[in-house]
Amino acid sequence: MKIIKNRRATHEYTIEQKYEAGISLVGSEIKSIRDGMINFKDSFARVKDNECWLMNFHISPWEKASYFNHDATRPRRLLLHKHEIRRMKAKVDEQGMTLIPLDIYINEQGRCKLTIAVAKGKKFYDKREALQKKDMDREKARALSNPDR
Repeated sequence: MKIIKNRRATHEYTIEQKYEAGISLVGSEIKSIRDGMINFKDSFARVKDNECWLMNFHISPWEKASYFNHDATRPRRLLLHKHEIRRMKAKVDEQGMTLIPLDIYINEQGRCKLTIAVAKGKKFYDKREALQKKDMDREKARALSNPDR
């Protein structure tokens, strides 16, 4: 199971809640995902007409697909339960949160799954505090693993 992560998501957002969603794809898109030819930059999810859509998620065209190729940034439908969609829509509308993709993977049955999160954007000082905490943890781990220093 190969997992491709959105590394910028945890740096720029505080994660409130995670959901696992299926994603509606065409044949050349799944082949590109298996090759790892994707880009999370500027991608987000939106609830529209009681359906959840993934916007600006770039899946590169598969080179061997000829004229059957797909549009790289087309909106893709996310497969979620209605109660999950309603819960996400309420948080986004009332609390000013956003839906962002965290990672994408192919499970044991060969299905492509996407983890999306209800998240709130971090301020600049929050990002700086997170980096300082990360540095402190790294120093602490280094000191514990190398006691003779």
